[in-house]
Order: sequence, then structure tokens, then C-alpha cells
Amino acid sequence: MRKTALVITLLLASSAALADSYTFGNRVVTDGDSIGKLVEVAGKPDLVTPIQNDYGGQIGEKWTYFRDGKTLVFTINPSGKILSITESR
Repeated sequence: MRKTALVITLLLASSAALADSYTFGNRVVTDGDSIGKLVEVAGKPDLVTPIQNDYGGQIGEKWTYFRDGKTLVFTINPSGKILSITESR
């Protein structure tokens, strides 16, 4: 019984750890959040780059923020949801 509970707890914790997230002050933005929440928490992006498929159709956007010496890139899908968050220096 204890082993089962431990395994379930570890699986739940690892799936939560796979989610991309970034903290702006005391507010958190995670993948799956809307661009409305991102703008509310982080403000307007410093750079918006369209993502195109092989035929030139727009399939999303990359929203870039430059904060505290870091570059944060939020990949946005066409329906306005955050797909991934990438942080680099």
C-alpha cells in the first residue's frame, strides 16, 4: 500500500515538473495559459516573431521578453495559448 502511494505521488510530482513555467515577481505563467494572462502578468512583449509553416502560413508566434539579463521566449499557438517557455542568458 505504501509503495503504491509513493509511486502515485512521484508520478504526479514528475508530471507537474514537466510543465514549463516562469515567475514574474509573485505571479506565475505556465504553458497552457492564455496570452491574456501573459500580458496581464508580464506586460506587452518586447518582440513578436511569427512562426510560419513550409507554405508561408502562420502557425503561431514567439513572444520575446528581455528581463534582468535573460531572454524569455513564449511560443504561442494560433488559438492564443502558451505552448512552451524558453529561458536563456
